[in-house]
Amino acid sequence: MIRLRSLSTLTAVLLAAGSNLEAQTTAYVGGSVWDGTGASIIRNATMVVEDGRITAVSPSAEIPAGTEIVFLEGKVLIPGLINTHGHVSGRWAAEDVVDEQDRIRGDLELFAKYGVTTVNSLGDGLAVIEVRKSSSPLDPRARLLSAGAVIAGDTPEAARNQALANADAGVDWLKLRVDDNLGSSRKMPWDAVQAVMNIGNERGLRVATHLFYLEDAKRLIDMGTGMIAHSVRDTDVDQEFIDSLLESGICYVPTLTREVSTYIYGTRPGFFDDEFFTEYANEDEIERLSEPAYMERTLASASGAAYRVALVQAMENMVILQDAGAPVTFGTDAGPAGRFPGYFEHMELALMVGGGLTPTQALLAATSVAASCLGLDDIGTLEPG
Repeated sequence: MIRLRSLSTLTAVLLAAGSNLEAQTTAYVGGSVWDGTGASIIRNATMVVEDGRITAVSPSAEIPAGTEIVFLEGKVLIPGLINTHGHVSGRWAAEDVVDEQDRIRGDLELFAKYGVTTVNSLGDGLAVIEVRKSSSPLDPRARLLSAGAVIAGDTPEAARNQALANADAGVDWLKLRVDDNLGSSRKMPWDAVQAVMNIGNERGLRVATHLFYLEDAKRLIDMGTGMIAHSVRDTDVDQEFIDSLLESGICYVPTLTREVSTYIYGTRPGFFDDEFFTEYANEDEIERLSEPAYMERTLASASGAAYRVALVQAMENMVILQDAGAPVTFGTDAGPAGRFPGYFEHMELALMVGGGLTPTQALLAATSVAASCLGLDDIGTLEPG
């Protein structure tokens, strides 16, 4: 006997395809499948998932007896979105959730409601690491990778000790910042940066780097960074940078919504009235951002105005690198105040397309390219295996 049910939202499909909650067989029938490989879309497809693994994707896939069927007529099934640069802290969980680790799980559930099924948290705490250690691919929430606390030591010894502490805690990445915040602060010294790179090499951990300036990006690639975690935003990338990025094979993460978040709340943004946003939005955060005094400060912010200009530069560099064949991938920096998890990932896709990428390029960046960036070979595409 075959059991039947309908499904009304694509987000639920994405989560179900990524992490079935029980050991069972489910067939997703009648929709179109964009599989994340770059191949043409499969119309009127049947995708069979057994015990959390895809076993068939085709218009003529055989459905085993006893299979639960989910009808998807008129819908398109894609791989879950992969955020290579987000932040998970528990900030966005429901108010009545008290336990710190449960609040972190609440953040991950929010990401999943928007079809974001993996988050690489580049700056978090020990509780996030513990949640990641206790998680399972079958959990009904986004998968989690963690970098621990951002390393900010201003001497080689301090930076080394912080990197060692993170490594000992069991992180997946190390994260540091080389940025002067538009000239308002001091960059991390290069000898301290090198100390972190050394620990990364010793422990087999890649180092993700927050940056702003082209010359810093070049030097960081030479030093062995494992990810350019933000756009180059001060000038056009040049051939030297393009060549070094291509040779290194590391991914470049534009995080366009990060720039948007610095100025968008100068007035009440239109997306506050978007039902796709309001269904899961944190009302307290909307209220905070809508306070007249806050909006006035944001509107008058010199840094917000500068980052608005930087967004244009970021988009231009994104297209230059994409056209050159560099691994431009998907990340949002969502999770801190004003950066709404889940919704900002969809905003990022829109900005990537608005900035000059094709929809296919943007979706590939958010699926198979992102999976490759994180070294994950079992997600990012809808293929048997």
